[in-house]
Amino acid sequence: MEVISLMGFAHGTSHFFHLMLPSLFPWLMREFALNFTRAGSLTAAFFVASGIGQALAGFVVDRVGAQRVLWAGIALFSVAGVVLGSANSYGMLLAAAVLAGTGNSVFHPADFTTLNHRVSAPRLGHAFSVHSLSGNLGWAAGPVFMTGVAAASNWRVAAFAAAGVALITLTVLFARRDVLANTATGHPREVTHGAALSGSVFGFLGVGAVWMCFLFFLVTMLAFGALQNFAPAVLQRVYGVSLAVATSALTVYLLGGAAGVVLGGFLAARSGAHDRVIAISLVFAALTALGVASGGIPPWRMASPSRDLLVRKAAMERFGPQSFGRIYGFVYSGLDVGLATAPLVFGRMMDKGMFSAVLGGVALLQGIGIAAALKVGQQRPKERYVLKPLPPKSD
Repeated sequence: MEVISLMGFAHGTSHFFHLMLPSLFPWLMREFALNFTRAGSLTAAFFVASGIGQALAGFVVDRVGAQRVLWAGIALFSVAGVVLGSANSYGMLLAAAVLAGTGNSVFHPADFTTLNHRVSAPRLGHAFSVHSLSGNLGWAAGPVFMTGVAAASNWRVAAFAAAGVALITLTVLFARRDVLANTATGHPREVTHGAALSGSVFGFLGVGAVWMCFLFFLVTMLAFGALQNFAPAVLQRVYGVSLAVATSALTVYLLGGAAGVVLGGFLAARSGAHDRVIAISLVFAALTALGVASGGIPPWRMASPSRDLLVRKAAMERFGPQSFGRIYGFVYSGLDVGLATAPLVFGRMMDKGMFSAVLGGVALLQGIGIAAALKVGQQRPKERYVLKPLPPKSD
């Protein structure tokens, strides 16, 4: 259980830093005379760095282990906070975004490699649920913490405070390093049947299911990125609410997503049809996004644990556990591509006053995500790994 908790804590910190810059947009746009597109470019820089770094970090995790890679990522978060707090130009804002994005790149390959190796298979659905829940809580805490500190003092103090959050996380993980030191403990043995697809380091790139998982992350995070970056501004202009109310609505949205993740963990643990769980969840998400365009409620997040298990299935059935880092790193880089592209596409729409159209675009993208998830579920590998469980160990 401690392994799950530590990985959840680390993941929550990474999501907190997703919103370090967007939470300060009202102050940064005024201080540096930025429009929505230019401000959104900072978020794009964060996720471009994260996407490139994540695809590479997976190989590093497979080679040297998850723990040191995770420490390095958290340390970069702290440096990014210091750079942001010291910024006196748009270039320094970009530097802070790139540093934070590079730090963020390590979390999915490192966290999921650790969880897959240290948590027993029956508990993985719940472990992934806690992991996703922690991320949602980090997203929810980010705007409240950053805007709260900035309003009470100024945006520079908020940036330095964020650097302190990263240092606390690094201290906790370093103090409990023995718990995470051996990521091979308790993992099942594998026996290969059929051709050794995993013989090539880049063999996973030839598997259609891997690319469908990548597409799924790309389109669903394009949709989510629109809301993550611009929901307060959209609500202000569509409904005429204050910034405080609009920011609170984003927090409620993210907390609602966290509740959906908890329910999704139970569904993932009890259902082998992860593609169908994802599809049903995204149908609700698309319909609610259309509702929000004229006054509604935020999408559900029940798909997350099943989504993570779907990626695990694609990795394990074709390549075995030694590939977790690089496959999770590559597939989840689609998440970063989507989040990098979202502020550029939807920021331009915002600059043109197309506020309701942003929400219509969210619904369309979630529909594409439904098709991608179902496609992954329909594919069956020609070669697979047969798992022979070891005796149960404590998580």
